[in-house]
Amino acid sequence: MREHFSKALEQLQCLLAEQAAAAENAVAEAIEAVAQHNSAHAAKIIDGDLEIDCQEITIEEECLKLLALYQPVAVDLRTVITILKVNNELERVADLAVNIAQRAVDMASFPEEKIEKFDFSQMFALARQMLKKALDALVYHDTRKAADVIDSDDAVDDIHKDNYGKVKAMMISHPEEASYYLDCLTVSRALERIADIATNICEDIIYLQEGKIVRHSHCTGKEVAPCQKKPS
Repeated sequence: MREHFSKALEQLQCLLAEQAAAAENAVAEAIEAVAQHNSAHAAKIIDGDLEIDCQEITIEEECLKLLALYQPVAVDLRTVITILKVNNELERVADLAVNIAQRAVDMASFPEEKIEKFDFSQMFALARQMLKKALDALVYHDTRKAADVIDSDDAVDDIHKDNYGKVKAMMISHPEEASYYLDCLTVSRALERIADIATNICEDIIYLQEGKIVRHSHCTGKEVAPCQKKPS
């Protein structure tokens, strides 16, 4: 019984690794479409999203089968739950990649000589590094690396705030290209959300390894205080 469960779990983890690679690649390709002003490339990313959606359903079904067939407990149960949650997070990453690609299509309709392009390279590099480290932490059960990812989220948030100010200034200076700069803000927001998702995955890893829920905590080393009921 245990051997069958371990083998099924290993296969499930392989499927999740494939899903992670596909989602990460979709984001990279979408940012490339933005940088290259390439709507055809962006369209391919949008068309490829269905495969990731189908993979998400497959992984979810396999998780539910494991829960029903083997009724795991303790760390085994947390492992399956974590895979289920990370699978959902990765599908959201892919959806954000599609969102970026859709903006890339619209952005490509603006003549390059009339716009001031945003450089998303630093923000993308940080968000991608966070996602990669989060997935590495999942594979190697590394809670220290997971905590590092959580602590680095502020850097991406700060860039997004700066981008908001830049968009506002560019819309005032170039109102005729306002739609382009709103697209830039959407791309920035999507990257900020990808960084948030990396943080979510790392919170799940800490739960998996230590059984501690660290969501909504400002410090990974502290337990979240129990909610206090308001006096009626």
